[in-house]
Amino acid sequence: MKKRTFSIISIILTVFVAFSCLCFPVSATKSSNINNQSQVFSEMDFGCNVKTKSDTVLLVNLDTGVTVYSKEADTKRYPASLTKIMTYVVVAENIKDFSKKIKITSESLKPLEGTGSSISAVSDNVGKSLTVEQLLQCLMISSGNDAALVLADYVGGKDGVKGFVKMMNDKAKELGCENTHFVNPHGLHDPDHYTTARDMYKIASYALMLPDFSNITNTTSYEIGDNYYATTNHLLDSFSEYYYMYARGIKTGTTDEAGRCLVTQAVADGYSYLAVLMHAPYNEAEGINEYYNMEDAAELFRWAFRNITLKEIVTRETPVCEEKINLSWDKNSIQLSPEEDFNVLLPNNVKDKDISIKTDVPDYIDAPVKEGDYVGKASVYYKDEKVATFNLVADETVERSTLLYIIDLLKNVFTSAYFIAAAIIVVILFAIYLFVIVKHNKDNPKRRTVKHYRKM
Repeated sequence: MKKRTFSIISIILTVFVAFSCLCFPVSATKSSNINNQSQVFSEMDFGCNVKTKSDTVLLVNLDTGVTVYSKEADTKRYPASLTKIMTYVVVAENIKDFSKKIKITSESLKPLEGTGSSISAVSDNVGKSLTVEQLLQCLMISSGNDAALVLADYVGGKDGVKGFVKMMNDKAKELGCENTHFVNPHGLHDPDHYTTARDMYKIASYALMLPDFSNITNTTSYEIGDNYYATTNHLLDSFSEYYYMYARGIKTGTTDEAGRCLVTQAVADGYSYLAVLMHAPYNEAEGINEYYNMEDAAELFRWAFRNITLKEIVTRETPVCEEKINLSWDKNSIQLSPEEDFNVLLPNNVKDKDISIKTDVPDYIDAPVKEGDYVGKASVYYKDEKVATFNLVADETVERSTLLYIIDLLKNVFTSAYFIAAAIIVVILFAIYLFVIVKHNKDNPKRRTVKHYRKM
């Protein structure tokens, strides 16, 4: 009975020790909310002094993704022909060969009858075929609603335009748009057809990565047959009073309900910005025909190029802090540096004293550590406002001492809560065992006597 009881106790103790080893590995470090993704915060006050007439504005630096100015960027607005940016996206993702020809039918253009909406070369070529590239030119340069319907009807397949619109809404969700809903591919007014400047930024910045999008939207004119068609974007037209030499595309939009809208890009001196402007004043009946959306865009671009710079905060070779290291004979600490050169978009007049760096790293790290291993993060503050975080990595490789590792392993095991619990259970079991033995012997005195005589 004794042997059996001791065997059971030994097994229990062994299981708890093993479990303690698994639950408390020696390399566990005291870390503070570590996440190995660098981040530049997209909202910061850059002190923009431009007085915009557009009710909704969003200006984003495309090099960093940082928003440098916004006004009602999450307010729902009617997009008018800005809709065609998404139309382009869906077409480009479903037709790979832009030289493919599509026949123009009067049936596909019927929804436009009586709307007085913008048309392009498409309506002049009913019964003929145009290439996808030509249709996209009609769509994006001269803003042809007719081109939008022909492309939507073709890509939508058996479900036609209705199926295409579903694809538009599905793509909007995929891109992370939170306040966007389309009911048509051209942008004619509908109370249930809306978006926001922030969502339009997501759509446009994605579209910029698609084939020929930049080339087509930055084109000022095109010809189909004997006809010549010009862009609706006067920022691109060198003969226009609204011309801005650094502008690149992208799309205009105008209805009475939407006002004047614009999505455009500007590139200069190694910087690139995307502007979304919506609901600028427009009322043809009252004689309000100025292109305030384009005036706003040009002024915002000028302000950004003159007043914002990409400042180098740290380089890969710049140690940021020193970190305690365990389990190594040769090293007590190791230096941590940025994972890569790190720059932050800041106002031109920034002073070094306005910038500070705070680290978020474990209390210690355990060897082995390889050069370049992620250890923690550092946050960049501008005038006490957190503007960015970047990764910190080990500056060198540090090997682990086997002896120190074993000692630390045993220390972790014998001080773990599981081991202490196991020891307490063993003591309790052993006490119960002694109690049972003593009680058993008291209850059987004759048996003890017999054993005594036998020994004699």
